Amino acid sequence: MFRKIYRGIRLLPKRGKEPYVSFSKILGFCPYNITLYDQALLHKSSSIKLKDGRWINNERLEFLGDAILDAIVADIVFKEFEYKKEGFLTNMRSKIVQRETLNKLALEIGIDKLIKSSTRNTTPNTHMYGNALEALIGAIYLDQGYRAAKRFVFEKLIQQHLNIETVAELEANYKSRLIEWSQKQKISVSFDLIDSFVDENNTPIFKTAVVILGEQAGVGTGYSKKESQQKAAKEAFNKLQRNLGFKDHILRLHEAQQQLQSETYLSLQKEEEDTNAEVK
Repeated sequence: MFRKIYRGIRLLPKRGKEPYVSFSKILGFCPYNITLYDQALLHKSSSIKLKDGRWINNERLEFLGDAILDAIVADIVFKEFEYKKEGFLTNMRSKIVQRETLNKLALEIGIDKLIKSSTRNTTPNTHMYGNALEALIGAIYLDQGYRAAKRFVFEKLIQQHLNIETVAELEANYKSRLIEWSQKQKISVSFDLIDSFVDENNTPIFKTAVVILGEQAGVGTGYSKKESQQKAAKEAFNKLQRNLGFKDHILRLHEAQQQLQSETYLSLQKEEEDTNAEVK
């Protein structure tokens, strides 16, 4: 059924075996429907208009691939770490599927050489390569099914380019670490979106600040709210760990806040007692 949907859509002129060879080197197998893979590497800056008026690029396949990749990585870490709890597994999955990791993997397997893009900004920070990798996974799923997509992720990405044990030792989720610290210290932390705009390629940019007791502790900019929060959290967490003056300042603010709350409570309690005494 999926192949019928894409039948008749050709993004590249027919060039014999060349596209199949290029993709086969990356995938480890020969595609059935080469058009899906062409579309997976078609950046929105080079969108193609079809005869029926539709514009196509890799964004829809990226959406699908993102969901498939989440499921595959969850499947892999669930079986790889048999006795680990849900929190660890969630953190492991987030570290593997985060944009920085996907960009790195895309470059290592050579996706950057096949992407069709007219954008001037082709640095890894744009996440173009990681997005294309997700779209490629979506194409594999449509073309050959879940098992083939999982085999590609495990054998071609994780086994060859990621040491899963090393990834397990890394702590990339600074937002979680910061929240854990705040809960332990009973100090409120907020993630405030302070700006959002688009760059020269019309790509959304988000800027988030971490605020601790009214003090700005870190600022992060990213291509998603989640990424900007992680970067801001990393800056704030490292500041708390390495800048003892700032940490002491926050703890003194917290102590003063607690003292004020205690005094306010005692004052209200005394007023209530005085009121009750007058009534009697």
